[in-house]
Amino acid sequence: MKGIAGEAAVVTGGARGLGLAIARRLEAAGARVTLWDADEAALSREAAAHRETVDVTDAAAVEAALARTEAAIGPVGILVANAGITGPNHRLEDYPVEAWRRVVEVDLVGVFLCCRAVLPGMRQRGRGRIVNIASVAGKEGNPMASAYSAAKAGVIALTKSLGKELAETEIRVNCITPAAVETELFRQMTAEQVAWMKSKIPLGRFGLAEEVAEMAAFLASDGVSFSTGAVFDCSGGRATY
Repeated sequence: MKGIAGEAAVVTGGARGLGLAIARRLEAAGARVTLWDADEAALSREAAAHRETVDVTDAAAVEAALARTEAAIGPVGILVANAGITGPNHRLEDYPVEAWRRVVEVDLVGVFLCCRAVLPGMRQRGRGRIVNIASVAGKEGNPMASAYSAAKAGVIALTKSLGKELAETEIRVNCITPAAVETELFRQMTAEQVAWMKSKIPLGRFGLAEEVAEMAAFLASDGVSFSTGAVFDCSGGRATY
């Protein structure tokens, strides 16, 4: 993975699950990785060289975390915006308003704020890689998960828009749309919702965090030179476009 070794990387939602797998893969490729997560207890269990407890929905907290990160490991050249929550499963008319807003704040606004924070430095240095973690739900919509589906669709659109804004630079912005990957997020869902998601995957199984991490590392590397604002499927054949 050329272009990763020696780079300072931030992985949000990096204390567990998909984010932790991505962080470990980037470290294996030689990156200096900082884990950003709102769960201080989960962060404390990881032996990362640098960790930050961050609420990605708070613009000031994100800016402060970036300043501390860059003081510790250097200018950030790679951002993997992975932090997210699924939220509860309800019919739209029954969905609690505050819960709906919270999902959008974490899953979409958080991505916006993190991208917004790292971009000035990347522009100044003339290079960068941003990998946003969306979901196949953002392409197709999952029933009983309108907040999550809408937020992840927003991440896809944000990625496309930002990729076009930066097309004349050496900053590449892409996103990944995994189908269900078996992580701790499943605990937020009903058994019926989990079974429904599995039934939609032609390969007949859930994805592995390591499989998504491999794609994220590729998108963070110099191997990606002619793709920006693009959506990379990792859904076991589920995605129809």
